[in-house]
Parts: sequence; structure tokens; C-alpha cells
Amino acid sequence: MRLSLTRIAPLAPGLLAGLAACAPSDGKAGSGNPAPKIVYRGVETRLLDDNLAEFRVSISGEGADAKAVEDYARCAVAQYAQIRGYGFARHVRTNVNEEGGIWRADAVYTISPALPQGLKTIDAEVTVGDCADRGIPTV
Repeated sequence: MRLSLTRIAPLAPGLLAGLAACAPSDGKAGSGNPAPKIVYRGVETRLLDDNLAEFRVSISGEGADAKAVEDYARCAVAQYAQIRGYGFARHVRTNVNEEGGIWRADAVYTISPALPQGLKTIDAEVTVGDCADRGIPTV
């Protein structure tokens, strides 16, 4: 049986997708070594002043570390700012500790309708989208 190019062309996208699945792996997804699984254990929020809020977050599991718990706090404040009708936040301070495999962060942020001064500012809308893309839950 001879196949002409006109008969194969409509099948090309499916064939190419199938071949892509056979491409070499970088050793992460699909190689039998699943990505580390972080367990997001919840967020506690306290309003300290009109535009000042404290976030206590905790995580555990494989891949949990100081950066991951700080990212979780950042995601929580971004969503919180949006819920309160604000578009921005600014990092004030974060204390991180680990005990028994549970990482905790106690973070304080200001929230505001306009971009605040400072280097550690957060655009709430952009950050919430990034958190969703990365699979990090928000408030």
C-alpha cells in the first residue's frame, strides 16, 4: 500500500504529538521520578492595621523549604490584596522556621491600591496568576 503525501498530511499533527512524547526527558516529569510534592497546610491572616496584614503559613512534604514557604506567603498576600480591592502589596518582613518537617512563615505586608515605594513590591494580579501556574494555593 502506497500512501500519498495528501493522505499523510492530515495525520501529521497527531503523529508529531506522538513522537514528541518519545523525546528525551530532562529527568523530571515522566521519568518515574515525580516532582516533589509540597503539602500546603493553610493560611492564617490577621489585619494589624488598615493596610497592614500578617500571614502565617505552613507547608510540609518533599520539596518543602524556606523559599517554598515564603512563596506560599507571597501567594496568600496577593490574593488577600485582591479580595480587599487592592492591587499591590509590599513585603515588610518574614520569619521562617522549620520543626519536625513543617516549615512555617510569619510574614507581614502592607497592601495598597497604588504601587508602593520600595524594592519588594508585589503586583497582586500578576502574582495570583503566577501562583496558579505554579500550583501554589492562595487565600
